[in-house]
Amino acid sequence: MSYLNVLQLIGGLSLFLFGMQLLSEGLTSVSGGRMEQLLGRFCSTKGKGVLLGTAVTGVIQSSSATTVMVVALVNSGVMLLRQAVPVIMGANIGTTVTGWLLSMTSISGDGFLINMLKPSSFTPILAMIGVIMLFQAKTEVKKYKAYALLGFSVLMFGMDVMSGAVAPLQHEPGFISLFQKFSNPLLGILVGAVTTAVIQSSSASVGILMALSSTGVIPFASALPIIMGQNIGTCITTILASIGTNRNGKRVAVIHLSFNIIGTIIFMFLFYTIHSIRPFPFMDSIVTPVILAIVHTTFNILTTGVLLPFTEQLIKLSRKIVPVKESELKELEEDVQLKLLDPHFLDRPAFALEQAATVTHSMLVIANTGMDLALDQLHLFTEEGYHRVEKLEQQADEYEDALSEYLVKIPSGKLDVRDGRKLTLLMHAINDIERISDHSINLSDLARKSAGKVAEFSDEARKDLDIYISAVREILQLTLVAFDELDADLAFRIEPLEDRIDEINKVFTNNHIERLKQGSCNVEHGFILTEVYNVLERVSDHCSNIGIYIMQYQLDDGMRVHDYAHSLDRSDKKYEAIYQHYVEKYPTNNDVDNGVVNHAVDGIPDFETGSQ
Repeated sequence: MSYLNVLQLIGGLSLFLFGMQLLSEGLTSVSGGRMEQLLGRFCSTKGKGVLLGTAVTGVIQSSSATTVMVVALVNSGVMLLRQAVPVIMGANIGTTVTGWLLSMTSISGDGFLINMLKPSSFTPILAMIGVIMLFQAKTEVKKYKAYALLGFSVLMFGMDVMSGAVAPLQHEPGFISLFQKFSNPLLGILVGAVTTAVIQSSSASVGILMALSSTGVIPFASALPIIMGQNIGTCITTILASIGTNRNGKRVAVIHLSFNIIGTIIFMFLFYTIHSIRPFPFMDSIVTPVILAIVHTTFNILTTGVLLPFTEQLIKLSRKIVPVKESELKELEEDVQLKLLDPHFLDRPAFALEQAATVTHSMLVIANTGMDLALDQLHLFTEEGYHRVEKLEQQADEYEDALSEYLVKIPSGKLDVRDGRKLTLLMHAINDIERISDHSINLSDLARKSAGKVAEFSDEARKDLDIYISAVREILQLTLVAFDELDADLAFRIEPLEDRIDEINKVFTNNHIERLKQGSCNVEHGFILTEVYNVLERVSDHCSNIGIYIMQYQLDDGMRVHDYAHSLDRSDKKYEAIYQHYVEKYPTNNDVDNGVVNHAVDGIPDFETGSQ
């Protein structure tokens, strides 16, 4: 084997590894975070977990990527440890799909159809299609589809180059002698494990072995232990990914490693025990890429079948190796939602964005809960209630800090256009949500000042306050539901309600000032009510901002929030009808005097009840 062959081998291996990386990243990005969502949601049974792990790994062509996802999901609390075990087993089966694709290089024959099935025939066509798609791609998704095609083409081309580079080895006595030594099971396992650990890909190491098998000098006895070792070596990626995670994340890596080691020990013990009693005639037979694919798949299916019933035992073993400590008990007390913002997800931007959206919705729920409690405090103040509002406000602040830090780390360049708009929506929304939470403390402070004095307000003042509070509660709830569903129609209803609240604020503030002049309300604490009105009006403004973010996200409008709000056509029939609905629902004395109320508005369902 000349130095030119060595250079050719290095080049082929480089192309193979690059193609594998490009293919995996392309397929993962095209999935848009759906793979991670599937892993996190649909692992209710062991069987489903295995199937899901197999399917996800088969699609993204990387068991390492799947197990890294699992580590991150367990670390963030999205997936339980017992759900992770079957998925890891399925990932081991799914990674054998790559071996079957690579085995296509061994196809031989002279017919047209046979020749077209050879990678050397169809990969140039796929590469050309990929290049055309890449040049014409206007969205990130289309680019990643092109990358996936190009990755597969480069991978197969690299495999072909490696096979050609090692062809002269079939005449090298030293090479033949070396592989005969690997028939020693322990040595073969060690070589397979070390090689795979270095390149961090069992698919790549299987590809190298398949390329070497094309020389026609590798016996089955040497190839078998190397394949077993490759399954152990691939665990290095999971181990590296678990560094810096919580103890459950580390246990996933331990389970992955122990599963493969135990499976290898059981398989090798049974195989060589039977072989010693009744020797297998195929041990000295020369392996082909197809035989390697069969062995790889068979081993992983059998290992999964044997160890799947013992998932609880594997979990107990991982807890002995990574025992529970006081620090873990503290981790359990941490906010579960904030654990969703796991740094490991940043490698999957679309999924990281979904996690951030879930946490942002939780933040809005916290802010709404705090505001509801603060509104209750206006009528019946308690120190206990005040401290609950204070705690919720602090929690919302923690969410804002965590989300702000996390969102700026999401690589926006890897998101498609729609997800890019969603990232902008979240970045804007968290500021308004945090301000709503701040206003809950402001209201509680005012409630503390006026504790026991609300009853001294005039009947008109109490009635006005009740109407105002009801309108604010509705706009908060409407904003929460619209944000949860990213529903532009619901978001559209926020602005007419906010306009109605602005009108309520003006009328009720003037009413209260007149009552203060007339002495109907106590001047000593009467101005507190005016401050309450101002706070409620600011809360509705922030709800309006969030509603506009949602409409901009759905309608792809790049206008600034302030400009967008002023651009809304308030003479539009739909807008006018919704506004009149809220006039009916939240009347003021001005409306009664002007004869506006008591005229039903058809076609506008009540948000809270859904009635007409």
